Amino acid sequence: MISSVYLLILGDHLPDPHTGKAPSERDRIRAMVDQAVVAEEAGFTGVAIGEHHFTRYIVSAPGLLLATIAARTTTLRLSTGVTLLAHHDPVRVAEELATLDVLSNGRAELIVARGVSKETDAAFGIAPSDLAPRFYEYLRLLLKLLQEKNVSWHGTFRGPLENVTTTPRPIQKPHPTLWVGSASAASAEFAAELGMPLMLPSTLRDPSIYVDVVADYRRDRPGRVALPSHVFVAGNGARERWRPYLEAYASFASPWRGDGKAIDIDTLMEGAAICGDPSEVADRLNAQRKLLGLDAHLVLIDIGGLPRDEVLAAIRLFGEKVIPQLTA
Repeated sequence: MISSVYLLILGDHLPDPHTGKAPSERDRIRAMVDQAVVAEEAGFTGVAIGEHHFTRYIVSAPGLLLATIAARTTTLRLSTGVTLLAHHDPVRVAEELATLDVLSNGRAELIVARGVSKETDAAFGIAPSDLAPRFYEYLRLLLKLLQEKNVSWHGTFRGPLENVTTTPRPIQKPHPTLWVGSASAASAEFAAELGMPLMLPSTLRDPSIYVDVVADYRRDRPGRVALPSHVFVAGNGARERWRPYLEAYASFASPWRGDGKAIDIDTLMEGAAICGDPSEVADRLNAQRKLLGLDAHLVLIDIGGLPRDEVLAAIRLFGEKVIPQLTA
C-alpha cells in the first residue's frame, strides 16, 4: 500500500448540472465534515481542506473545519490543503496549528503555498512583487516559532518579535509536518533547502509536467513528494456518471488551475482526472506514483455539484477496493 492517501476537499459550491440546484452553504460545509469522518472509516490516512476567499470555493477558514473533524475522528491526519501563508500572520498560524495538534492528540499537518488568485492577493493588500519574498520569510518564521521558545526575530513584512513563545506548544516534535505546496522550481528549491516535503498543486494539468520539478527537488537530497488527483470510482459507468460534474468543475476552476488553454474533457480524463472501476483507478494512481516517485496521494472526489451520497459512496469504494491495490 502507498504510504499515505489523503482526501482533498477544496469545497466548490456549484449546482448539480443535472438539476441546477445546489445545497445551502450550511449543508455544503457540514457535508465536508461528514466526508472526512467516512474517509477515516474507509482507511484514508488523512484529510486536507483547502483555503479560498471571495469565490465559489466557500471554505475560507479550513482550521475550523479541521477542529470539528478532530472531535469526530481518532486516527485521521488533519491538514490544510493549502494555507495561504503570505496572507496570514505566522504567529497566529503557529498558535492555531499547535492548538489543532493538541486537540487532535498529535494529528495536525499544514500545507503552505502562495496561492493562485491575484484578486485575493490584492484584497489582502499584497503587492505582486512582495508575494514570494513574504511567503519565504513567513515560512522561516513559522518553523522557528514551532520549534523554539523565546523567539526574537526581525524581518521585512511584519513587526519584530522579542522573546516570544507561542502557546500551546505542539505535541509533535520537532513540529507538525509542514508541506510546501508548489510547482515552481524556486519554491521546490526552497522546500529542499529547508528539508520540507513537496506538495504538487491540484491543477487541471497532466502530472507529467512535474517530472523536472521533482527531479530538481530531489537532486541533492531525498524528499517526500505528494500529488493531488481528481478521482471518481464506481463499479460501472464511472466515466459517463462523472463527466458532467467534471465538466462543470473544469469550467469553473480553469481560470486558476488550468494553463490558459481550453480544456478538453477527454484529454483531462486521460491525464489529471482519473475515473473508472477500482482496478483502473488503482492502476492509474500507481502509474503516477512510478512517474513521480510519490510518497502520498491526495484524492479529490467532491467536485462540480456531485451529490452528497455519490461522494460518500465513492469514498467508501475507494477505501475498500482501491487503497489495498496501491503500491508503495
